[in-house]
Amino acid sequence: MDIEYHIWYSPSLNQDMELKIYGYSGKPVVVFPSSGGRFYEYEDFGMIHACQSFIDAGKIRIFAIDSIDRQSWLNFNIHPVDRARRHDAYERYIVDELVPFIRQYCSDDTQFMATGCSMGAYHAANFFFRHPDVFDSVIGLSGLYGPNYLLKNYMDEHVYYYFPLAYLPGLHDPWFIDKYRKSRIMLCVGQGAWEKCDDYDCIEDTRRLKEILESKSIPCWVDFWGFDVNHDWVWWKIQMPYFLGMSIGNG
Repeated sequence: MDIEYHIWYSPSLNQDMELKIYGYSGKPVVVFPSSGGRFYEYEDFGMIHACQSFIDAGKIRIFAIDSIDRQSWLNFNIHPVDRARRHDAYERYIVDELVPFIRQYCSDDTQFMATGCSMGAYHAANFFFRHPDVFDSVIGLSGLYGPNYLLKNYMDEHVYYYFPLAYLPGLHDPWFIDKYRKSRIMLCVGQGAWEKCDDYDCIEDTRRLKEILESKSIPCWVDFWGFDVNHDWVWWKIQMPYFLGMSIGNG
């Protein structure tokens, strides 16, 4: 398998950012890490191995990137407004730096897939819905798509636009809606341990997102797996190749 490591100083974030690329050809797949995770966790937890047949067949090329969650949404020591501002910088890094970098490896009109597990699923969905001109597909596994867990009851006009469960109900712009309808949206959540706790509910967030999309006649594939299916890498390693196969064909 072709593997590349890259690092550069991000002017958007004022710090070094790292990533790894797996594969030689195929659809670009941007992998967002889980909560506070790093670019290497997808490999460390066996997800690259689980997707290897798709990579080796040249159907996908994975770009496993870094997060700054502990500086932004997971930094509970600062005000939500300041967390949102830090996430603003992360969005600039993705759109202004990462996207042009990936386009060096792909044709200019190629659109990307976004994916992630847990908080990575939030990022994947949020970037997909905010930038459907860049991303034309998303696979979200065990995600939280609203602000309740991260921000409790806080909401303002800035934070609103960073959480799909907040902004999608009021979104009627045909430019976005038409692009969503032409995209592939796949969401999955188990119903076992850690998918629902006192502070968060991935099952309910996934169900609410499904209802919002269906109310707007936006096609989506949403699966609720069994009560033995936990919020864990063991299951994400099964789910990801399953949905890749449904999205782009078996590796």
